[in-house]
Amino acid sequence: MSSSIRPGDSATAELPRTGLERRIGPLQATAINMTQMCGIGPFVTIPAMVATMGGPQAMFGWIVGALIALADGLVWAELGAALPGAGGTYIYLREAFQYRTGRLMPFLFVWSAVLFIPLIMSSGIIGLVQYLGYLIPGVAGDDGVTPLGKVIGVVVVALVVLALFRRIGQIGRLTTALFVIMLAAVLTVVVAAFSHFDGGQAFGFTPGAFGAGGAFWGGLGAGLVIAIYDYLGYNTSAYLGGEVRSPGRTIPRSIVFSILGIMTLYFLLQVGVLGSIPLEQLKTATSVASTVLEQAWGSVVAKVVTVFIVVAAIGSVFAGLLGGSRVPFEAARDKVFLPMFAKLHPKLNMPTAGVLAMGVITAIGSLFTLTDVINAAVTVLVIIQSLAQVAAIWVLRRRQPGLRRPYRQWLYPVPTLIALAGWVYIYVSATTLSILLSVAWILLGVVAFLVYAAAEKTWPFGPKEIREAFVSPAEGRRA
Repeated sequence: MSSSIRPGDSATAELPRTGLERRIGPLQATAINMTQMCGIGPFVTIPAMVATMGGPQAMFGWIVGALIALADGLVWAELGAALPGAGGTYIYLREAFQYRTGRLMPFLFVWSAVLFIPLIMSSGIIGLVQYLGYLIPGVAGDDGVTPLGKVIGVVVVALVVLALFRRIGQIGRLTTALFVIMLAAVLTVVVAAFSHFDGGQAFGFTPGAFGAGGAFWGGLGAGLVIAIYDYLGYNTSAYLGGEVRSPGRTIPRSIVFSILGIMTLYFLLQVGVLGSIPLEQLKTATSVASTVLEQAWGSVVAKVVTVFIVVAAIGSVFAGLLGGSRVPFEAARDKVFLPMFAKLHPKLNMPTAGVLAMGVITAIGSLFTLTDVINAAVTVLVIIQSLAQVAAIWVLRRRQPGLRRPYRQWLYPVPTLIALAGWVYIYVSATTLSILLSVAWILLGVVAFLVYAAAEKTWPFGPKEIREAFVSPAEGRRA
């Protein structure tokens, strides 16, 4: 990526001061992204992916999902490098849409983020408890998580929240350790799967699957909802943009490297599992990795590695809440969200209210079913983050041509158009209920914004405030 980043162009000295500490380096940023991306996701969604896409052809669903994630990642890379601050998307939408709709878009993002980020973390807790069911009888059953499992899930959320109460330098080191555990767990399952691999079974695609109207195309939309859910997290370093060193270099690299790394791991894991577990058994399995390990090396090894998988899942929730808690912080500093979210812990320099609020919502979300949580989280995310950022990169290139861009998107606007098409397809492929609920949530957010705007006497009840926080007077602008 060095060809797209100008040497020495991190602009760190010119960035707005927030009170946060820039302590996260390239390795830690990539580890945070990959830890958040992997977690428990593929270990619990592989059966659903295979069932949705009708057979082993599901392996290609991960590749299509990776292409969409990579295209979207290049949108994040340019925006994150140019506008590196706490909250990521909040800043991008604030800077891009202030000219026409004032604070509406950033408000709607924060309004939605405090819902979809914890919901994504809730899915990690649900999957974690499913794997605990392999170790502890009575935690999970054929119908899902038991009441005991739900109590354990809430306790785990509380422990994660407590672990987040530390300085960002300590958190970076802790996340790197969790990343190593995650990587060891995934690679162990991959090796176990390939130790008794049946190529004919893994590549025994359903007859006619790739033809017109075949199983692959019929299940691709719903499969991509699952796949993109498993890839989410490559943007966590951008959420932490206010705490990243040399963000112009670190954020783009951490995003691209994490997507490519996780794509490789997911594909190997999917192919290995397909070749080691009979298809019909796989479609209904609740702890795929544990089953693979037990078949290969016995129950003792399976239980040990399952503990690692549970720890990796905890790491994913930890990384997700770490990044997500910074979103309402930046909005509250701009007086676009509740003032309590703007306060930093007096000793730890971390946004206390953001961590606690998202922890509570995560705990509540963990009480629902995995499928419902995934669909609800993805649909809300697409409509107010992914599509809005595609528009933001276009608007900023036109409105702020003088904005310093340490990284400029490769082959622009091709990746942006691919991301746009992919997100629209994923959105319309979600369940009807999830789509309706996402629209209802946004409309409710518009009402909440109008109440806020009337109280603050800002647009549409007052003047728009144009403040290009990342453009210096010497660089100029075109508003």
